Amino acid sequence: MSHHNTAFHQLLKPISRHEFESLAQKHHVGQKLRSASRWDQFIGMSMSQLSGRQSLRDIESNLESQQKKLYHLGAKPIARSTLARLNEKQPADLYKDLFYQLLKRCKSFPSKHKFRFKNPLYSLDASAINLSLKLFPWAAYRSDTASVKLSVGLNHSSLIPEFVAISEGNENDMIEGRKFQFPKGSIVAFDKGYIDYKWFADLTAKGVGFVTRLRPKAVYQVLDSRPVIKSKGVRSDQTIQLSSAHAKKRGVPALRRVAFTDVKTGKDYVFLTNNFKLSSATIAAIYKDRWQVELFFKAIKQNLKIKAFVGLTKNAILTQIWIAMISYLLVSFARHSAKNGWSVQRILRVIQLNLFERKSLNEVLKPPPSRHKKREHQMKLSL
Repeated sequence: MSHHNTAFHQLLKPISRHEFESLAQKHHVGQKLRSASRWDQFIGMSMSQLSGRQSLRDIESNLESQQKKLYHLGAKPIARSTLARLNEKQPADLYKDLFYQLLKRCKSFPSKHKFRFKNPLYSLDASAINLSLKLFPWAAYRSDTASVKLSVGLNHSSLIPEFVAISEGNENDMIEGRKFQFPKGSIVAFDKGYIDYKWFADLTAKGVGFVTRLRPKAVYQVLDSRPVIKSKGVRSDQTIQLSSAHAKKRGVPALRRVAFTDVKTGKDYVFLTNNFKLSSATIAAIYKDRWQVELFFKAIKQNLKIKAFVGLTKNAILTQIWIAMISYLLVSFARHSAKNGWSVQRILRVIQLNLFERKSLNEVLKPPPSRHKKREHQMKLSL
């Protein structure tokens, strides 16, 4: 029988230990660590993400039970008090930098979105991660609410978040969204929460396309109209100029307004874009495919630990979220070993059951077909 390291060990292969230690040295505060290292912290926290551990005591017990298998990872069990202290005091920026180092490797994977055009396609959105106001008073932004906000720019080709930011819950979505530097020639889809006329002008000047929805009370003038195929749900396709004083002051260029009716639901939409080359039906389809980023948020909230936290400080929260994002990337690396059509969400569930099994990832994600033959009914009659 061929020997295999654990599935967990194989998942961690994309991480260079040398690079990790360099980042750990860069992001270190206080005295030298003695009882446990940042690598021990990372192994414990990433294990908790991928195996569904719920508390520091749960993490400690699980690591102790897998002590022999941790040896091959260059790690050792870590006491819950030590893990809590590292999460609280050692900078979470280590894991932010590690995430972006891994992301560079992910970008080399061949991938393609479902549309015919070759432009990279992204969806931009943010999701609140609710916290207990009593336990996390530092995250309060209303008298009865506390949260942090996770903003992502999801690449539709790889379904990997190439742009990630974590901010306070009361921060406007645009603050982080405006910082993301989408590549020239790409197309970004976002909802009305990201409408900013100055940003529209900046994106257009950088050669970045966008698709969003027009606000109902927007003031504009129609410059031109194009013929439409109403059987596809397109009601109108116009070139407009936003003409309010606010828009003029911010130098918004002429944009395209597409009025569309969803044939299945009968619901009306009005889209706004700076792309004049794609068909009006494709513009509508791009916005509809923005649903991928909603599925991403659903997958990480259901399968990774970013709703229940094992620390109370801001640094501990950031540490746990960034390690969750790293875990998502590691599973994305393994995705090419899975069966065709498997989502990251499904892979996460399979890996959770096989994390410390000594099987190849290919065997875990592509189990052989069952050899069990269907038994014939004993009372079957030949007629």
